[in-house]
Amino acid sequence: MESLVKFVQDEFVPKKEFPKFGAGDSITVYYEIREGEKKRTQFFKGTVIQVKGTGSSQTFTIRKMSGTIGVERIFPINLPALQKIEVNKVGSVRRKRIYYFRGLTGKKARIREKRS
Repeated sequence: MESLVKFVQDEFVPKKEFPKFGAGDSITVYYEIREGEKKRTQFFKGTVIQVKGTGSSQTFTIRKMSGTIGVERIFPINLPALQKIEVNKVGSVRRKRIYYFRGLTGKKARIREKRS
């Protein structure tokens, strides 16, 4: 049954090419918003907390600070409204899911940039 689901996803779900990113990376996601008849592009810039799933069912969570309040958003990778993803900084973290990042504020909330 699992191979049948994978076959259908590979054949019928359109693929978009996005850059590779992981937890700790700082990215900007551009997505389309429809308000009645109008369409506009909005962006969400923040740090990736987790990347979950594989293939077309993959999702990623981004966290940003809006003033003093933390805002998180979950994006499916195959969302039709996703236009592009830009990787701003590649972070160096030891874990795949950095939930501890939610409790950090100020200078403790900084993530080191990966050396290239």
